[in-house]
Amino acid sequence: MHAGSIRSPLTWFVHLSVLFLVVLWTLPTAGLFISSVRDKDQIVASGWWTALSTSTQNAIYRAPAPDKQVEENGEFVISGNVFEGGKGNVTAFGASSQQPAAYEAGATAELKDGQKLTVLENGDFRITSATAMEGTRGQRIFYTAAVPPRFTLDNYRTVLSAEGIGASFLNSLTVAIPSTIIPILVAAFAAYALAWMQFPGRSLILAVIVGLLVVPLQMSLIPLLKMYNEVGAFFGISSKGYFGIWLAHMGFGLPLAIYLLRNYIAGLPREIMESARVDGASDFTIFTKIVLPLSYPALASFAIFQFLWTWNDLLVAMVFLGTGNDELVLTGRLVNLLGSRGGKWEILTASAFITIIVPLLVFFTLQRYLVRGLLAGSVKGG
Repeated sequence: MHAGSIRSPLTWFVHLSVLFLVVLWTLPTAGLFISSVRDKDQIVASGWWTALSTSTQNAIYRAPAPDKQVEENGEFVISGNVFEGGKGNVTAFGASSQQPAAYEAGATAELKDGQKLTVLENGDFRITSATAMEGTRGQRIFYTAAVPPRFTLDNYRTVLSAEGIGASFLNSLTVAIPSTIIPILVAAFAAYALAWMQFPGRSLILAVIVGLLVVPLQMSLIPLLKMYNEVGAFFGISSKGYFGIWLAHMGFGLPLAIYLLRNYIAGLPREIMESARVDGASDFTIFTKIVLPLSYPALASFAIFQFLWTWNDLLVAMVFLGTGNDELVLTGRLVNLLGSRGGKWEILTASAFITIIVPLLVFFTLQRYLVRGLLAGSVKGG
């Protein structure tokens, strides 16, 4: 066996580490998708890894109100099925929260006013009374059931049919696309100047940019908004609008963009720049004709990160756009769908997958540049 064909322990370690990271990220995503197509009751009862197995659920069903009763052979009857069109096997049931599993399936429970409740294994129930039943609310039926796997698209239908979801989708695109393109254009010019142009204070500017990488967004957001309001009042610009959020995202994205692009551009062959200058090319011509075409990997790498951040952003959008019905971005709309107390949290998984559709398209379109751009931007310098 050739010595070069034997892989070193370090190579195996790298491969296993990559495999571990892939599994670490893939499993939660798979679990999120499986949960998004499960029945909401099963999401509550069991984890996504049990999606293909029968689950045991404790549930409550409210029977129809007494105005739905019918008379059969001298008895007043209310009937139905606790599964409401689904399938399952009832193992026990009860008529009160203190004893939710007091009776086995098929048994008859004695209720108030001489009423009787029978729940069969297939979920069929029957409430009977010798006299007409009174009241405005139906009897609660507590039951324990073994329910087979159920998959549905109801969670997606709830999200996609929600009022205003289309407008919020367009709002997110209106925020994310310019907030990605503008920082790239500005950062590319700045990165070229810091990499190849000689001027006083260049090193100091680069040091400040590196320092800005660690400034938290939450700490600088309020001062930025105050300054923007003062400038906007001077020029007659509204504090709420897309222009403000574009500027905010540009400001927060520029330090990383300039640092990444500067390192990449500084590593381009010096001979190309010198040959272009000998031929009489200006800095602008060198930048547009040589540097930009060679910098696609780094530009695409930053575009992925910037788009993911701006697309999923909620805080900056709420501050600079507001929380009105017409200004909500997609993330804000989905938060509102969940309710103030998270009462519809079962649609959370479906909402998550809907929000990642566009970022996934961007990522898979530009991913071939990602690794090249990151590696080159992190190891090259000038």
